[in-house]
Amino acid sequence: MKELFDKVSVRCSRLTTKMYSTSFSLGIRCLDHSLRDPIYAIYGFVRFADEIVDTFHDYDKDTLLKRFKAETYLAIQEKISLNPILNSFQATVNKYNIGHDVIEQFLKSMEMDLLCKEHDQKSYENYILGSAEVVGLMCLKVFCNGNEENYNKLTPFAMRLGAAFQKINFLRDLNADYAGMGRSYFPGVNLDHFTEECKRQIEVQIKDDFDEGYKGIKQLPKSARFGVYVAYVYYKALFNKIKNTPSELVMRHRIRIRNRHKAGLLAYSFVKHQLNLI
Repeated sequence: MKELFDKVSVRCSRLTTKMYSTSFSLGIRCLDHSLRDPIYAIYGFVRFADEIVDTFHDYDKDTLLKRFKAETYLAIQEKISLNPILNSFQATVNKYNIGHDVIEQFLKSMEMDLLCKEHDQKSYENYILGSAEVVGLMCLKVFCNGNEENYNKLTPFAMRLGAAFQKINFLRDLNADYAGMGRSYFPGVNLDHFTEECKRQIEVQIKDDFDEGYKGIKQLPKSARFGVYVAYVYYKALFNKIKNTPSELVMRHRIRIRNRHKAGLLAYSFVKHQLNLI
């Protein structure tokens, strides 16, 4: 029975999420049980695509990504894949009617990582759209579960929250991206001379995205609100730590939130959720 294979596929997506991101795993566990597996499926798909362009340096990344893209659409069409990550993803896409346009936009951003080392304002905005904002929309499809009116209302907020998360990732990973892979995402920023003023200007952008994204969290269905809020609280703590770190250290070290601090953030979020203060 395919049901057993589908369960194995979801477990692979769940394991992928837990191995690659403790923070997102924490947030997903705080979602309603019915939402967890489809969000694991989305994360597993996104992570595998990202691994191709970020990690597989000894292989032909372009060929691997093209194959992954072709297999993704074939899995969605045939409603099965022998790649368990794609099998769980296609099930989520088909169940929640996730549009091919957002999947295509995401994969275009992955292609940009292979072709573009520096960004102007237009390419930067396109990259953020594909790598983060549409991923937020994939998740929002699951959270709204067929309620198109709610989905349309929350779309701009989900996009802004996704953008905030991604820009924080860029700041956190400045050294690895620039020194390790020669990438510079922020337009007009000279990373050989990354100043406090450059850092402050980026932080202003992120704060604006965060403030808008939070408005959407408060309007999410109850089944999704706590889990997304936990992710928001974690990223806000990471953002605050980066803001309080000198630009020269941000450029040299990956800023992290320790596990014991994450536990405290979870407790804080739970209390606010229980008191209906989100």
